[in-house]
Amino acid sequence: MALTGDGNQLSLRGEAGEDPNVGGKTDTSDSSRLESCLDQPMDLSGVHEVINYLPSPLPAKHYDADTTEPISCGLQSLEEVLSWKRSEANPFNVAAVPLAPREPPLARSLRRTLVSHDMMGGYLDDRFAQGTSAEAPYAFYHWQYIDIFNYFTHNMVTIPPAVWTNAAHKHGVVVLGTFITEWTDGATACEAFLKEEESYRAVADKLVQISHCYGFDGWLINIENSLSEVAVKNALLFLRYLTDQLHQRVPGSLVLWYDSVIENGKLTWQNELNQSNRMFFDACDGFFTNYNWTEQNLEWMRDYSGIQGRQADVYIGVDVFARGKVVGGMLETNKALEIIRKHGFSTAIFAPGWVYETLNDKTEFRKNQDKFWALLSDYLYIHRPASPLPFISSFCQGFGKAIYWRGQREANRSWFNLSAQEIQPLYYRTELEGQGWLSSHGCPEDAWNGGCSLLLDGLMPATHTSPVCAKILSLHVPLPSKTLVTLIYKPSTGIKVSLEMKTTDARLCTHMDVRDVQPSSGSPVVRDEGLQLVSQFTQLCGNSSPDGWTVGCSQLELRGCPLREVCLSIERDGPPQDTPFSCRVGEIMLLDVGLQVPTEPVQGLCIYDVVWLRGASTSPESPSPCLHLNTTLRWKYPMELVRHFRVYWRRLRGPDPRIPPGELVLVGRAYSNLFRVTELAVPEPPGLLELVVEPVIRKGLPVPENHWGRRSLSYTEAVTQ
Repeated sequence: MALTGDGNQLSLRGEAGEDPNVGGKTDTSDSSRLESCLDQPMDLSGVHEVINYLPSPLPAKHYDADTTEPISCGLQSLEEVLSWKRSEANPFNVAAVPLAPREPPLARSLRRTLVSHDMMGGYLDDRFAQGTSAEAPYAFYHWQYIDIFNYFTHNMVTIPPAVWTNAAHKHGVVVLGTFITEWTDGATACEAFLKEEESYRAVADKLVQISHCYGFDGWLINIENSLSEVAVKNALLFLRYLTDQLHQRVPGSLVLWYDSVIENGKLTWQNELNQSNRMFFDACDGFFTNYNWTEQNLEWMRDYSGIQGRQADVYIGVDVFARGKVVGGMLETNKALEIIRKHGFSTAIFAPGWVYETLNDKTEFRKNQDKFWALLSDYLYIHRPASPLPFISSFCQGFGKAIYWRGQREANRSWFNLSAQEIQPLYYRTELEGQGWLSSHGCPEDAWNGGCSLLLDGLMPATHTSPVCAKILSLHVPLPSKTLVTLIYKPSTGIKVSLEMKTTDARLCTHMDVRDVQPSSGSPVVRDEGLQLVSQFTQLCGNSSPDGWTVGCSQLELRGCPLREVCLSIERDGPPQDTPFSCRVGEIMLLDVGLQVPTEPVQGLCIYDVVWLRGASTSPESPSPCLHLNTTLRWKYPMELVRHFRVYWRRLRGPDPRIPPGELVLVGRAYSNLFRVTELAVPEPPGLLELVVEPVIRKGLPVPENHWGRRSLSYTEAVTQ
């Protein structure tokens, strides 16, 4: 009932109901609504519905009761954990994005950075799997600085919302859920599941299945209650078994242990790794210390024999709220990181949402967020996305004041959906000689696609005569022999801009040719049959939109050149003088000219989980309640080819046969092969409508309409006796 990354027939990331290889029993049952979807005949007759107004049959924990909007949640109790079934899991909370490669990979990152997202109880605006219209949401977008993201709440089992996993995975960041027990109830649960091998293996098996099903990468284990002698012995075996099983079934997975109970079962935070808790460290992938450490703790650990060869696996906890007797915190968190890095340890930054929670003006969130991470940047390390071409980003941060598409406003409303976040650029402020400066930040006031553009602004002093090189992206991408580069930008007056690309391994890299691609009129400029992609783009290159966006294109011919940096060169266009400047960067795209990926058609579009509601009319001419359609669409399409899907509907026929079919109306964007249509006002019955899915592919070219997915839905009122 949910996506796998390859776009094949939907499953909850597994081959059997409850994997017998991880301690469960095979469950061959499946939901009736999935079966009804699979049974739909793919012919012109479409789907027929007889309208009823019964309460929604969808599980309330996965769907909003009023709107049927899909939502994410955790598990509250040991009973919920043990009764969890893959066949009853939430299909909308399955991550659609696999973990991307990055350079350096986690195994070679010697001083790692983990972020533990503990904010206001969790599952806030981010619980809406398809996004929401939040005015001022919290979002994270400094992914280049971190290695691991942990979604933390005080649910017994915290399952990361898929929107976070999708955003993190695009940037090569590992995502962990949380298993926590606390206080008296936690102690009772631990004594129950840690009493014997069968019971602790049953819980571990469920955690493995949950991680595998939902597509995230492991667990933070946080036992914050005392344990009996039997329970603490089995806690060690539970941790080792969980780690081994997860490694087998989730490549690249991690299990971390939080500094809490010690070898005798007492709850005694050590604020260091030592002989009292080392056995837990030895049983898993890493250790997250408590926050009340001193520099003396780090000095001692550096020479501790139990840590030798695994210093990177010790994550020194830093509470951004600065609760208790801690080093740094708040806007002095950098002081803690300075000491941690001096002694060569990894770090775990806990609750950086402090920036959002405590700094009251939410309209200044981006400014405050950028300030916080800029303070830490000297002690963080930039990781480079290393996925092969095509590379494309419009720098969308996953929220905004409006939704843009090709420079035009598609919807005038605030929105939030981290699945929409694209590869993020570098955000910074740097000083230039002569009191000049350069700043890079996201700006929601205008965009090419999504919710914001990248705004480069600053002051070029009169004494600065050479171009300013503004770093945009740090990458590690092998380039093909021929690469097409497009830059969509909007500069202020008085400057000239051009794109600079810096490569590594200069001794092995040969720059054969670099040339601009000019707009085409009539016949294509490029006649080589192997360069069809370039000829298709020549209609766009060099053009300016009515809103001031310019599309610049270049073709590079290189050999043995891994791309390392993308910069924008900004040059004064006029006499030397103090020159304020700005340039919005809407999108950057790099394509392999020789790679002709065939266009795939959308296949198997089906409609299921239909719920009919009567709701308020959106038309002032018709104030009476109107008919609302709520339904799930599912289809097959290779996810690695797409940025997103555009979902439309149109009226084919209504009760009045004199009214012609309607035009396509955009319903929303989907970031997987699954989409829930909610509260769609449709004509009164009897009626016939069509639902349509358009893939927006990463190559940047439109997909022909005959390759879109289409499915008709007819509906009539129930016959009353």
